[in-house]
Amino acid sequence: MAEHTLNIRKPYFNLITSGEKTIEVRVGYPKIRKITAGDLLRISCGDDTLTTLVTEVKEYESFKAMLDAEDAAAISGPDMTHDQLVTAIHDIYPPEKEALGVFALHLTQADG
Repeated sequence: MAEHTLNIRKPYFNLITSGEKTIEVRVGYPKIRKITAGDLLRISCGDDTLTTLVTEVKEYESFKAMLDAEDAAAISGPDMTHDQLVTAIHDIYPPEKEALGVFALHLTQADG
């Protein structure tokens, strides 16, 4: 079991902490491609950290393909519409980053 660390924006960190967000979306940077099911993922936001367990990793060709297959509420929480989620993802990742591949990291809070 490997351990990885990702920085995340505060609203999304809070949603993971509350258990509402169980899927973290990233593009296929080399460090993301090293994450596999069973690994620990330390989520950091400023001075706050939370350790999660990666239960599944799914790769998609595009954000559209990922959003067609995954539960949007598990990615963004229950208050964001599908269109708002698409806009938020594209604000973070421009098309040249999307071309690296899209990863849906399924998370559960780790004990301890």
